[in-house]
Amino acid sequence: MPNSIRLILALHNHQPIGNFDHVFQSAYEDSYRPFLDLLCRYDSLKIALHTSGSLMEWLDAHHPDYVDRLAQRVAEGRMEIIGGAFFEPILAMIPSRDRVGQIRRYTRWLQDRLDATIRGMWVPERVWEQSFVSDLVAAGIEYTILDDFHFKAAGLTESQLSGYLLSEDEGRVISVFPGSERLRYVIPFGPPEATVEYLAEIAEREPDAVVVFGDDGEKFGSWPETKQHVYDNGWLQRFFDVLVENEDWIWTTTPAEAIDNVAPLGKIYLPDCSYREMTEWALPTEQLIEYERIAHEMKSHPLWASLRPFVRGGFWRNFKVKYPEADEMYTRMMMVSRRLQDSLRAQNHGEPAEGSLLDQAQTELYRGQCNCAYWHGAFGGIYLPHLRNAVYQHLIAADNLLDRAAGREGPWIEAVADDFNFDHRQEVRLANDKLMVLLAPHRGGQIAELDVRSPQHNLLATLTRRLEVYHHKVLAGSHQDNGDCASIHERVVFKQKDLDQKLQYDDHPRKSLLDLFFDEKATLEEVASGKAAAQGSFITGSYEARVRRNPDRIQIQLIGEGTAGDAPLKITKGVTLDAGSSTLEIAYMLEGLPADRALHFGVEFNFAGMPSGLDDRYFHDTEGKRLGQLGERLDLSGAKALGLADEYLGIDVGLKLSRPTHFWTFPVETVSQSEGGFELVHQSVVVLPHWLVKADKNGRWGVVMEMAIDTHRAKNHLEDEVVAVTR
Repeated sequence: MPNSIRLILALHNHQPIGNFDHVFQSAYEDSYRPFLDLLCRYDSLKIALHTSGSLMEWLDAHHPDYVDRLAQRVAEGRMEIIGGAFFEPILAMIPSRDRVGQIRRYTRWLQDRLDATIRGMWVPERVWEQSFVSDLVAAGIEYTILDDFHFKAAGLTESQLSGYLLSEDEGRVISVFPGSERLRYVIPFGPPEATVEYLAEIAEREPDAVVVFGDDGEKFGSWPETKQHVYDNGWLQRFFDVLVENEDWIWTTTPAEAIDNVAPLGKIYLPDCSYREMTEWALPTEQLIEYERIAHEMKSHPLWASLRPFVRGGFWRNFKVKYPEADEMYTRMMMVSRRLQDSLRAQNHGEPAEGSLLDQAQTELYRGQCNCAYWHGAFGGIYLPHLRNAVYQHLIAADNLLDRAAGREGPWIEAVADDFNFDHRQEVRLANDKLMVLLAPHRGGQIAELDVRSPQHNLLATLTRRLEVYHHKVLAGSHQDNGDCASIHERVVFKQKDLDQKLQYDDHPRKSLLDLFFDEKATLEEVASGKAAAQGSFITGSYEARVRRNPDRIQIQLIGEGTAGDAPLKITKGVTLDAGSSTLEIAYMLEGLPADRALHFGVEFNFAGMPSGLDDRYFHDTEGKRLGQLGERLDLSGAKALGLADEYLGIDVGLKLSRPTHFWTFPVETVSQSEGGFELVHQSVVVLPHWLVKADKNGRWGVVMEMAIDTHRAKNHLEDEVVAVTR
């Protein structure tokens, strides 16, 4: 019989804020409940369980009996509950004060609901920076679990990882367990006996060793094909049986028990890191392509196994560089976090009073920090519009609550210029009680964000199409779904046909108020497909911003000089908003136009969160006549207005123009990767009014546009919900 060994089975269950209710329910039925059902038949087995706060709140609301069963397992000493930051933020993405606040808040919740003693925490996506130690300890955390990859990146070898180590920052010390990468791939994709053989190898060389399996609970039923593999084909029962058969030397235990009974192996300072795949995904796409090429070529090299522990990819924070949309959400979140902190300081509070408006705002902020929409790898992440929309929904809700806490009532308006996105250049925030408009003068004078306060929706939560490392698989068109159960990192499945024909990349961000010039004969098909690229320098050029104020009316004037083809000219555009109004007035003046020819000029608008393919999301004219679903390509001539309605959101956006125009509309769709395979995802609707611009006698041309955002349906919907709750 081998030496005894302690095995920690630590599961991490999570569903993100904004995920569909049916996804929560499916994960519960396919994974969370059957796992617990089976586990409860094995009284001698112990596990550690982390459930994210977003999922735990849903479970408590929809399946409180499941949460009661967790509490019973805790009371019996068979389960340790692992805490964490409440709504599963990447710790590197949020301020220190919010890290501590989220962890403490979730600890209190778990103590109250499960009567659990919380000693450890799950670090979301195992994204680690050494300075986190101080915050974790300040929040009352004694230990955490990271991947063995972190430790190997610090120079440790496999033989030095059969236990836990201590790590320190500013004199504060925490215990850190290395989770086994080998077990992450063997469980549940290899035979149960493979785990026993691996543990026997370790026990033979390391008496009293501690080995940790720490990974997603969704592997047990929710990942593709795993429900049949794990439950119907009996893998999990065989795995538990094998553990029981060998329990004389394999002791299933919990992290807290291990700390209380086994001495630490020593001290370690870990580099900024995550699990191996995450560091690869964080690389710029071109570098990731090169990395994968070299790794593939080196795979058969005799030195690769020895070299690989020293090879890792990028730094997690650079997802904010790789995906500017992640940076947009991050900087918006930071605006709210700083504003909440300022409000608390003004009231001389360290923490908001429970149930107060500031407490509610803090909860909304924390929900808007949920990590999944901020990055992309094997999961859909930032490519999923409903996750991005949820981030903005909660951040806008927090802003609304902070306005109420500040006593802002009735119509108001303000304009603030500041470096909101930390790039050493100022943006302009134009806001009133109905809308928030974020203008970026140095990026083509674009509208970068357009928040509608009533339904708490950002109409510019868009995504620019760009190259991804997996697109070569799409172009190859290979379909490798043979029914075998495989890790999501190894599957190649196409959820729609002809995705290779849908690949397209944008040469400019999909925002609004983008000033474009085209060839005179450019067509809708050419523009939509990217074959007719925009000409001139205005789309990415720098505009000078001026703020013109009246007590109840503010205009942001943007002035840019550049070229349209070979023609130098000047564009002045003004964005005007009144207090109490949900209508933007947008005025354009082009000056210095050539007298000998017309220029083909267009203004691009994008509208996000208003999906295609549904009958209650549609274009309409001034009479309310429907012109097609929002995914339609429209080519309208001589029109002076166009509307976009989303009856589910309760938003109707109407564009009216002072002179007849041509309208082009088309969808922006991405081909992206998720755990279910490659799929086509609708990201935004492009509405592009365009003209053949001819100079008047002074070399000028102008137009005025009104963007009216009607949200009365959203307001009524919210009122109905309030009535339903309070009855």
